[in-house]
Amino acid sequence: MLISLSNAASFLKEKDNFTIITHAHPDGDTLGSGIGLCLALRALGKKANVINDEEIPPKFRYLEIEPQEFEEETVVAVDIADVTLMGKGIRAKYESGVDLSIDHHGSNKLFAKMNYIDASAAAAAQIVYELIGLLGVEITPQIADRLYTGISTDTGCFRYANVTPDTHRVAAKLMECGADAAKINVRMFETKTRTYAALERLALDSMQFFYDGKCALITITRDMFAQSGSDENECDGIAAISRQIEGVLVGVTMRERRDGTYKASVRSHDPVNASAICAKLGGGGHPNAAGCQLPGTREEATKLLIDTIGEFI
Repeated sequence: MLISLSNAASFLKEKDNFTIITHAHPDGDTLGSGIGLCLALRALGKKANVINDEEIPPKFRYLEIEPQEFEEETVVAVDIADVTLMGKGIRAKYESGVDLSIDHHGSNKLFAKMNYIDASAAAAAQIVYELIGLLGVEITPQIADRLYTGISTDTGCFRYANVTPDTHRVAAKLMECGADAAKINVRMFETKTRTYAALERLALDSMQFFYDGKCALITITRDMFAQSGSDENECDGIAAISRQIEGVLVGVTMRERRDGTYKASVRSHDPVNASAICAKLGGGGHPNAAGCQLPGTREEATKLLIDTIGEFI
């Protein structure tokens, strides 16, 4: 069932003992919006925790807060378009048990009992900002840092096509509330570990071009992780690289999973719709940023993905 944001606020005011679910391979938006909402609920005198199926990447550890002890009553999902994105452990427990979903993906599968979806929002954190206002909670610097992180990371530091005037207005208000925007942006966009730098070099060496240079593909293998000392937590920055090359309409990063299958991150420029490409392969996302899982060997996964992209170029 789709509901309004005011309905979502009323529901949160009525309930207590919240578990807030964030998606697997957590990024700044799912963590920032989830933890920001958690802090707001605690400010109302409620009990709330945020959970993820995996360890939080080191660069996001400043977002973490201490857990509380209580018996769970209400389950909220943030920035999750489909139960397949929860991670195996969380999905096994909560696939049919989410009370409220708050999301900004137009491809959301409406898996929760109640769903608030705003595909015009640049980030889930932008929605949570408005929701906190309806809850009547003051946005502290602690909350502001988390929501700003969500918006900044999901917009590529306000460079992507999903940015609207409202996105800038919300970011400005968060800065007025105490968000340390400069420090956050340096940490997110101008700081690289040595292991990431080594992985990026190997990834760039793997780049292939298709369709007269309109599609660029980077493939990251388990061997590259071993050579660089990096891991899947450091792949986010690589996803956008191939789209930055002049003439490329679709930039793709294929990442080998531990089970030998591949996950594809697709980034596109208009008029190519990345979400439509990934939807044909069982995934989804935004018009210019989406993802999907790919079966088979590296060669089979590459052919399936490139053939599908060819239908859109």
